[in-house]
Amino acid sequence: MKNLITLFCIVCFSNAFNSVVAQESNSILDFNSPIYDRAEDQLRNTDTIPDFRSKTNKLKLTGIIYQSDGVTPAKDVILFIEQPDEDGDFDLRNTGDERYVFHRSWIKTDADGRYTLYTFVPGGDRRYNQMQQIFPLVKEPSKQEYVLESFLFDEDPLLTKTCRKRMAKKGDTSRILKLKTEDGILVAERNITLKDNETLAKS
Repeated sequence: MKNLITLFCIVCFSNAFNSVVAQESNSILDFNSPIYDRAEDQLRNTDTIPDFRSKTNKLKLTGIIYQSDGVTPAKDVILFIEQPDEDGDFDLRNTGDERYVFHRSWIKTDADGRYTLYTFVPGGDRRYNQMQQIFPLVKEPSKQEYVLESFLFDEDPLLTKTCRKRMAKKGDTSRILKLKTEDGILVAERNITLKDNETLAKS
C-alpha cells in the first residue's frame, strides 16, 4: 500500500511538472521568438549580419517575398535569419538572462517585396553530418510568425542526389541557393511565397 501511495505521488508530481514545462514552452513560443528582438520601426529592407566584413565567403542574399498567390509582392514582411559560423557551430551569446545566436539578421520588405541580406556562407557540422544551412522565420503584418524551410547550398557535398529528389517531389527545390560571383562577392537569389491562411491552419 505504501508503495502504491509513493507511486501515485510520483505520477502526480510528474504530470504537474510536465504541465508547467508545457506552459513555459508555449509562453516562449508566443512571446520570446527572436524575430521580436529588434524593434520593427528599426527594420529596413537591407541588413548586414554581425562579423560580415571579417568573413571569407561573403554572401549577398536577395529576393522578393510574394503573397500566397505567388504573384503579388508582399510589403512590410519581416524576414529573420540565424545561422552557424563558418565551422558549423552556433555562436551563442548572452544579454542578461537572454541567450541568442550571434549570427542573425532582420529585414522588412519594401513596397516591391524586395529584401537584401549581407551574410556569409555557413559551415556544416561534419561531426553530425549537418548540411550548410540558414534558418529563416517570416512574419506578415498582423499575423503570427512561422518557420520556413532552411536555405541550403547547391555546392554542399552533403546535399545528395537522394535529398534533391525528395525536395523535388515536395516542390521545394527553390530553397537550394545557387551561388554566383559578382564584384568579388557571392550572390544568391531566394524568392519566397508566403503560405495562405488555410495552409498555416493545417501546419
